[in-house]
Amino acid sequence: MAAGLIYALVVTSVPVPAHAASKEIIELQTQVQQLMDMVQRLQSTVDTRMGVMQHLVEQTADNANQMNATINALQLKINGQTEATGGKLDTVSGQVQSLNDSVDELKTRLAKLDKSLSDMQAQLQNIQTPPQPAPGSQIPAGQTPGGPSSGGQGTDQGAPPQGGGGVAPGAVAPAANAAPPLKDTFQSGVRDYNAAHYDVAASEFQDVLHYYPMDDLAGSAQFYLGEIAYRQLNFADAVKSYNAVLEGFPGSPKAPAAQLRKGLALLQLNKRDAGVHELRTLIQRHPQTPEAAQARTKLNSMGVRIVAPAPGR
Repeated sequence: MAAGLIYALVVTSVPVPAHAASKEIIELQTQVQQLMDMVQRLQSTVDTRMGVMQHLVEQTADNANQMNATINALQLKINGQTEATGGKLDTVSGQVQSLNDSVDELKTRLAKLDKSLSDMQAQLQNIQTPPQPAPGSQIPAGQTPGGPSSGGQGTDQGAPPQGGGGVAPGAVAPAANAAPPLKDTFQSGVRDYNAAHYDVAASEFQDVLHYYPMDDLAGSAQFYLGEIAYRQLNFADAVKSYNAVLEGFPGSPKAPAAQLRKGLALLQLNKRDAGVHELRTLIQRHPQTPEAAQARTKLNSMGVRIVAPAPGR
């Protein structure tokens, strides 16, 4: 189209006298044709280069898209590896904590065994040591205790012992400050707790801890003391009682419940970070327990991640 315009312009702009020779017209037409050929070649060159440039632009765009996809895939892979590494670290941390709990439980059992051995040794010593006669009491010569004398005279079997302060033969002296029965005391405490008789229940659980501090039920009694404090909205004392269960009775069946309730009590005290830490620790230590399920539900309701993020993320 451009060549046609040039041709028309040249033809119309050149005056042709009537006397002009046909040779000049032919030369002019030849020059115009050459010019048109040059314009066509230029147009072809421009079109070719434009095609090449368009191909290069498209190729560059494809390369950029591929690079972007590669970078995204690499980022996803890095994020996945970071998450996996964080999960492994959390798992290792949980295993180490479980190992520490096992060691604490073993220490508690060893302490109980040591206490039992000491009690057995004391009982054996008491059995092997004969009772000493009361001060000032003497047995007459030739007379056995409670038997006839050498002179054939016997003792008055119906007479009471002299002095008025002895114990009749066969009688057992009452034990001072005798311990109450363990199971009966504990069960009575549970009944009073369920009946909301908290002061009576607390006294009974305290008796279990006082008289049977190394028994397994002592851990449960300590837990119920925390529950009483929790129900009475005394969350600080509740946390102390739950801590006593976790530290003194790590192998108690009440340990998962104690950790759950400790976390909830800390949240009630507006100690959010400490409470979240306790709930996460519970999930790591006892992941398959109902208490761990309750901890997950609580964290989800708070909008908190169940697994703590690794440092630096």
